[in-house]
Amino acid sequence: MPEAEYTSIANDVRLAPLSNEKIAVGAIQIESPKLWHFDSPNLYRAEVALEGGGRTHVLGDLFGIRKFEIRGTSFYLNGERVSLIGVERMAGSNPQYGMAEPADWIDSNTRDMKDLNCVFTRVHWPQDKRVLEACDSLGILIQEEVPAWGSFTFDNISHELESQLTANGLGQLREMAERDRNHPCIVSWGLCNEVNGKNPVTRRFAHALADEAHKIDSSRLLTYASNSLQVDPGQDMAGDFDFVSINEYFGTWSPGSVPETRGYLNRIRKAFPGKPLVISEYGYCECRPEFAPGDEHRVKIIEGHTELYREFPEIAGAIYFDYNDYRTQMGDKGAGAFLQRVHGVVDLFGARKPSFDALGQQSSPIKSLVLSSTGKRITAQIETRSDLPSYTLHGYSVRWLFYGYDDLPMGGSLQALAPLAPGASITVHASAVSIPYMKRVRVDIRRPTGFSVQSAEMIL
Repeated sequence: MPEAEYTSIANDVRLAPLSNEKIAVGAIQIESPKLWHFDSPNLYRAEVALEGGGRTHVLGDLFGIRKFEIRGTSFYLNGERVSLIGVERMAGSNPQYGMAEPADWIDSNTRDMKDLNCVFTRVHWPQDKRVLEACDSLGILIQEEVPAWGSFTFDNISHELESQLTANGLGQLREMAERDRNHPCIVSWGLCNEVNGKNPVTRRFAHALADEAHKIDSSRLLTYASNSLQVDPGQDMAGDFDFVSINEYFGTWSPGSVPETRGYLNRIRKAFPGKPLVISEYGYCECRPEFAPGDEHRVKIIEGHTELYREFPEIAGAIYFDYNDYRTQMGDKGAGAFLQRVHGVVDLFGARKPSFDALGQQSSPIKSLVLSSTGKRITAQIETRSDLPSYTLHGYSVRWLFYGYDDLPMGGSLQALAPLAPGASITVHASAVSIPYMKRVRVDIRRPTGFSVQSAEMIL
């Protein structure tokens, strides 16, 4: 959190026994606030203290100050254009914990996501508040959603059932937004997921939720994650909201590969000109006998599809599905508490697969990191991405580690980098190195929060 800065307002009130009253405490202005950003997740604490009768009761909460908006087909965070990438985590998938996840498990998973260069995620349902607190403190933008899902959910239903579903959705939206709207990590509300966006009933449902969301919290963006865009995408309600969210599974649930995906995305951008596009899901699931097992297929999707998205400047974000193999009643692998879908870059207990490194590489804002040496002079050539993901690197640093005796770290240094804009390149040199029998060097480009975004090694 920023250094302690105290501003207070005092009100004298009299409360009757067993009373229930709302008391306005007035506005507090923070001069020159330190803005929240995924690379500088600055948080403030607000406290309300009730004092009387020699006793004090205190209720507090953390919050951050930031602005997230759309200009044209791009996202902007605090006035800076950002192109975002990340991965979704499915809670409740460790069979030891289920949904009763301990804080250290949530924290370790969130740190794993940051190791994957995740700065943007999405969840299919309202989360444990500790998930949002971890995203607040570690720096991950998140879309939280009403759990309305299923292509046939709204098919051929009565007016009475439609009214009941809408009332249920509105209730969940209100609870989610009213509880979570002070979290700076939340930038958008998801209205529903894969509910057939061409059905007039689903359109009425989503617009009823959108109208309510605007009343409760007009500062957040709204979207709907669609998987019904392959034919006549312009008829889908995905274009009715702030940005178009696309669940894209060519190579698994949809037959085809990169060429078919390219044609699909071209049809969508022509259907919704001027709208930002977000790949709200993509990945490889070993969910049917015809889907070949093996993590190498996941790597192929990660590399081929992410590279394809870079051809489309309208794609403002992409979220890989998903971080972990996840437990579900629809699982086709395992049994009992281990019934699951094999979909993630880690297993149920968080063990990393080879696809973990592939996803982290594709999600890095560093396009290339090349090492060279002349004598004892070590050089690192750094180039940042100008496409997905891209954002200005503020406060980054280079960590040098030199390995010598018995291949152990024998020296090192930390070197600050000047701000690097998207598409920039810079050459940096290690300080003079005098380590006997130096064998190799490792270089890490680090965020201000300490997470490595890219690394490289060289044998000397």
